[in-house]
Amino acid sequence: MVDGAVTARRTDKTADRIVFLGHATVLIELDGVRLLTDPLLRDRVAHLRRQLPPVQRDLFADPDVVLISHLHHDHLDLASLRLLGGEVPLIVPAGAGEWLRRRGFAMVTELGVGDVAKVGTLTVTAVPAHHDGRRLAGPHAAPLGYLASGGHAVYFAGDTELFAEMTNLSRAPLDVALLPVAGWGPTLGPGHMDSLDAARAVQLIQPRIAIPVHWGTLLPVGLGRHRARLADPPRLFAEHVASLVPSVEVRILSPGQGMEF
Repeated sequence: MVDGAVTARRTDKTADRIVFLGHATVLIELDGVRLLTDPLLRDRVAHLRRQLPPVQRDLFADPDVVLISHLHHDHLDLASLRLLGGEVPLIVPAGAGEWLRRRGFAMVTELGVGDVAKVGTLTVTAVPAHHDGRRLAGPHAAPLGYLASGGHAVYFAGDTELFAEMTNLSRAPLDVALLPVAGWGPTLGPGHMDSLDAARAVQLIQPRIAIPVHWGTLLPVGLGRHRARLADPPRLFAEHVASLVPSVEVRILSPGQGMEF
């Protein structure tokens, strides 16, 4: 089902690339189209403080579309969206659109699992995620992952726990999987994957390249003593993937670092 279309504002063809901006924020450039996932662009949200230098503005400026996986404050941050402007096109889980329109965002497309939106030459498909979709003092909307397909195919998992139906993503060639491997503190609650579960997800979906995200960026105020361990989850993820599915290449990108296809 095609649920909507977003006009890409670029026509220049650049090399496909991925830049990890920290936490679940990733710049995905495919076929000259700029996608930005779950933008968290400021130094602090609620009780969480960024442990890294600020995001470079040129890496998030003027995206063609923003993909929102779910409504938690560290994934849908209104202040960060306002940095992008009220006219930035958003693709969001079904049930979140009117809430965002009332907050000044004019171009909102809602998707449910299996729905498709066209963004320029790309196809963006909403895929399942197993996570809590409620927002404190806000709406409820089932969480999503996204599959962006053009000359290459990239899967962004959002926040999710491991689930067997991930294997459905292996039915088509998948170039890159962006998989969460940690949380924002020293513990990990339900609805998330740790480094081992994320490696097991790699077994199910069989991408060519796996990139760990959702690590190394945020800590609750007062827990700075855990900063030295922020780099452990991607390292452990790479070790688990090498053991479980050595045919898949792991690329660990530090926040602010990118890779071209």
